[in-house]
Amino acid sequence: MQFIYKNDWVGVAELMLSSADKLAKAGADFLICPDNTIHQAFDLIEHRSPRPWLHIAQEVALEAQRRGFRRLGIMGTRYLMEGPVYPEEFQQADLNYVIPDRQQREDINRIIMDELVNAQFTPASVARFQEIIRSLAAKSCDAVVLGCTEIPLLITPELSPLPTLDSTRLLARAAVLKAIG
Repeated sequence: MQFIYKNDWVGVAELMLSSADKLAKAGADFLICPDNTIHQAFDLIEHRSPRPWLHIAQEVALEAQRRGFRRLGIMGTRYLMEGPVYPEEFQQADLNYVIPDRQQREDINRIIMDELVNAQFTPASVARFQEIIRSLAAKSCDAVVLGCTEIPLLITPELSPLPTLDSTRLLARAAVLKAIG
């Protein structure tokens, strides 16, 4: 997080490439990263990587298209919601998106960083996420992207007012299909 806090995406890219090199030497045929936020450095590493990567937002976009969703709410860390990762991929996939308003983004980020990463799952946080998802539905979203590894631990499809796209599970499924396909 030190590089992300400093908005140093080159530093993030170097960490990703270091991991990519180790995984390639260990025999990996392709690479994945379940961390949505660091995909902001993806363009800096893609052409230098020793192996190809699956892009988490591309996999979410493919699933959204498969399920017929057209306008998606994006939830994740502040860096993800305010960054280019999903907007760039959704634009290429002809998908529309909405991000929560400023206070909602602050609340989501605080809950992720202060609670979820510390395995704290409170009824108040579930209620706040549900309230934010309802506000995305009111903005004509037909699904919500759970764009942080920890969010599905708090918000399950049954608890969500909108259909969910769990980015981590979608990336994992794509990786399994690529590995066996």
